[in-house]
Amino acid sequence: MGCGRTRPQSELVRFAAEAGVLVASRTAPGRGAWTCRDAACFRRAVSRRAFPRALRQDVRIEPTLYTEEPHGQ
Repeated sequence: MGCGRTRPQSELVRFAAEAGVLVASRTAPGRGAWTCRDAACFRRAVSRRAFPRALRQDVRIEPTLYTEEPHGQ
């Protein structure tokens, strides 16, 4: 999911579902979905419904979730 190129994990952000809500967290339990830190990459994943597919569940994505440095790193 993401930029179309392989990046080191240190350059990626992990997202997971907590109670049906998408959160940025490297430690949240369960399946995770990774994107690069680029905001355009995150928006592209949202528009392509990549998070629900990767997490295998519907998730609510809060409009304030993503910034260039998401919390939970």
